[in-house]
Amino acid sequence: MFGHAQKKSDNTRYYEVLGVPKDASQDELKKAYRKAAIKNHPDKGGDPEKFKELAQAYEVLSDPEKREIYDQYGEDALKEGMGGGGGHDPFDIFQSFFGGSFGGGAGRGGRRQKRGEDVVHPLKVSLEDLYNGTSKKLSLSRNVLCSKCKGKGSKSGTSMKCSGCQGSGMKVSIRQLGPSMIQQMQQVCSDCKGTGETINDKDKCPQCKGEKVVQDKKVLEVVVEKGMQNGQRITFPGEADEAPDTITGDIVFVLQQKEHPKFKRKGDDLFVEHSLTLTEALCGFQFILTHLDGRQLLIKSSPGEVVKPGQFKAINDEGMPAHQRPFMKGKLYVHFSVDFPDSLTPEQCKALEAVLPPRPATQLTDMELDECEETTLLDVNIEEEMRRKQNQQQEAYEEDEEASGSGPRVQCAQQ
Repeated sequence: MFGHAQKKSDNTRYYEVLGVPKDASQDELKKAYRKAAIKNHPDKGGDPEKFKELAQAYEVLSDPEKREIYDQYGEDALKEGMGGGGGHDPFDIFQSFFGGSFGGGAGRGGRRQKRGEDVVHPLKVSLEDLYNGTSKKLSLSRNVLCSKCKGKGSKSGTSMKCSGCQGSGMKVSIRQLGPSMIQQMQQVCSDCKGTGETINDKDKCPQCKGEKVVQDKKVLEVVVEKGMQNGQRITFPGEADEAPDTITGDIVFVLQQKEHPKFKRKGDDLFVEHSLTLTEALCGFQFILTHLDGRQLLIKSSPGEVVKPGQFKAINDEGMPAHQRPFMKGKLYVHFSVDFPDSLTPEQCKALEAVLPPRPATQLTDMELDECEETTLLDVNIEEEMRRKQNQQQEAYEEDEEASGSGPRVQCAQQ
């Protein structure tokens, strides 16, 4: 069949790409390509390189002659022109397989349609919304293809090539910048708004006035499921602005959780701050916490328990519900702080000393005490003190910089 011996190259990769054995039937090849091509189609967010590989593999293996060459001599033989395998547009192969019915992926004459822009809206939700789940109805305006002319823009359904840009949709303008300098700029043609075609005034559709689209209002119901996260996206496929020869983009809502006055969320866990008096911390406490669904939780200490400042306590199954598994919940953590009294009277001190553990005995002798110097403890705001010291250091550093910077400059000038 061939004039000289061929060096054998890789003859298994195409089978591996499609995920079929080497003795796969044509039906098995078709099923494998159909499943993988839909999954990896770029218009559905798939990997373009993988999509291209699948098309190349299917084009070769679905042709008995090319498959025989591939099995005998491998990939390189086909690339050198034997059988002409692997040279077609993967979108053309996909369209011929599916008959052009996949999501509008191919336009007139087999031309691939561009994809419209997605429209992204922020959606503010409360922590209660994310805990309980909710639905919000939103009214949105969007462009839809004119129903009267079916998006053609004209009564007759025809259009003419734009004379301003010769059908390219772009105009080139030249601007003189100087005696021997010019600037060439490319911009969207204003006559046809980049479409490359114009419609005669008399032939314009009376409903859309030749614009091909009209404004339409639509109410979307956004369902916020229990346990959804801040920043999570809720997508409405194909609900964005419509345009001729364009795959309609999606409307995407991005959840933005509003700050809650009481609860903080970390993953599936909730955190709440609670302040105790010193008496409560030492002798016991109980208080009512209103949860995000309105339930009243009684929070109380165990008999004889002492709560220390900064201590955490946890309640199982009272955190956030897990998304899509709302019966599973995280923990609710309570972070305790303790309010100490500003001062005590001598009588209060005596009463407390009678019941509290005794103070550690002073090991210092009278002679050692006589040798010590008396000190005075001052109340301070440590954050403010550190901030003031930092400002002083910065000012001193800047003064040093100015002083050291002026010397060398003077010397350089003298030299």
